[in-house]
Amino acid sequence: MKAKVEVFLKPGVLDVQGKAVEGALHTLGWKDVANVRVGRTITFDLDQTDAAKAKAEVEAMCDKLLANTVIESFRVEVG
Repeated sequence: MKAKVEVFLKPGVLDVQGKAVEGALHTLGWKDVANVRVGRTITFDLDQTDAAKAKAEVEAMCDKLLANTVIESFRVEVG
């Protein structure tokens, strides 16, 4: 089963990388871009056939390793 995890900073947490990207886009002429947020996507295969079990497993992985849940949120897709 394929798993996809999207990790992103929680609202209110300063996204330094997002601000740098936003500034670069402005410099390159895209002045109408605002509120850029940068995250990451993690994809992998999981040897699980039950979608509900797979999602619970991946969420546990996020809680323990893949996301810093103090400052980051995550979204899980399995299928």
